[in-house]
Amino acid sequence: MNTPLPGDFALTKIGGITGKLVAAGQALVGDASPVQHAFVYVGYGEIVHAMPGGAEMISIEDASEPVVWSTGKIPLSDEQRRTIKREAFNLVGTPYSFLDYASIGLAHFRIRPRWVRDYVADTGHLICSQLVDEVYLRAGIHLFSDGRLPGDVTPGDLWHLLHPKRVTSTDRDLRRLASE
Repeated sequence: MNTPLPGDFALTKIGGITGKLVAAGQALVGDASPVQHAFVYVGYGEIVHAMPGGAEMISIEDASEPVVWSTGKIPLSDEQRRTIKREAFNLVGTPYSFLDYASIGLAHFRIRPRWVRDYVADTGHLICSQLVDEVYLRAGIHLFSDGRLPGDVTPGDLWHLLHPKRVTSTDRDLRRLASE
């Protein structure tokens, strides 16, 4: 494994019923993957992640063991890394939203009433993968170019971004990020 740098994100597994529910939801919307959680490394052995009690910064030693890091897979400038780190710090305390899971599920089935779109676009609440997507977006990095709204992302989407199965929009997204 490459040593993570501030601004890199990791994907992890969640045990218990919560992990099973997230995995089932991801499978239902076509994002099946071996991961159910995401966090951003901010340096000095600390991460920021979204949890049911709100986004928090904790020691990486207290986090779930990473399955994969974005290190070396998504090119980041020093300035982008500083911005991601700063924005992750700024999101600490942001409330969690279980309703965002339902919204993301509806998006995968192309059911998007305006109030649902507006709710997801409101960054006053985040799930773990939305936190990753949001800090990258604030650093000027659009991880996905498939027309999705910012925040319409699951841990499975991030997994598929880092592990494309075949030439897909995900492959194009990684090539686009590498060329920027």
